[in-house]
Amino acid sequence: MKLKCLIIDDEPIARKLLQEYIEETDFLELVGTAENPLKATGLISELKPDLLYLDINMPKMTGLEFLRSVDKLPMVIMTTAYGQYALDGFDMAVMDYLVKPFSLDRFLKASNKALELHTLKQNSASVAGIAADHFFVKCDGRIEKIVFDELIYIEGMSNYLTLYTLSGKRIAYLTIKGILENLPPKKFMQVHKSYIVNPVFVNSIEGNMLHLAKTIIPVGQSFHDQVMDTLLSGKYIKR
Repeated sequence: MKLKCLIIDDEPIARKLLQEYIEETDFLELVGTAENPLKATGLISELKPDLLYLDINMPKMTGLEFLRSVDKLPMVIMTTAYGQYALDGFDMAVMDYLVKPFSLDRFLKASNKALELHTLKQNSASVAGIAADHFFVKCDGRIEKIVFDELIYIEGMSNYLTLYTLSGKRIAYLTIKGILENLPPKKFMQVHKSYIVNPVFVNSIEGNMLHLAKTIIPVGQSFHDQVMDTLLSGKYIKR
């Protein structure tokens, strides 16, 4: 399996280095390059890449502005010389953040995260329509089975997730957006930009807080109405 890659960077030297790294990585295939996001939009539609290596500081439109302007994007790894933008990128569910100059080893670490997420999506697609009750995810070098009915909640932290289950917690290098796309929507809901919960384990609601056993999880303002509707609809008995 190869990931089709597109480079978006205004610096020729940076594009050349990324191209060399991609050529040295057996699971990556470079399908195109662009000097700015305005040119990249058409290439994304035409080439349908799986992964973007996106610079932040570019003329006319920055990488962050580009992310905000496009509804559906492939996986994104951001590249820049300015580390202070990392949190902005992670808020938009990018796979990873490479600060220039970065080594081949660091490049491979970021790219492997993209490969793992792509593999997870492919495996989920292959069992579409089958009443599966679990999924597999790579945690600490092992592929772990996660049963939906035993998964209490998921917490996103930068570029990795902590999955809290009845048997303990698991850490996986995935994003909230990526894992949400592979969870059954009838069993899980996103309640905050950093949290996904299994409604079965919600014991009580206090203001903007959900109580799950010994855990309290905040409900984001933009998620509040939908969360309350889902949890209380048809189940809230008033006097």
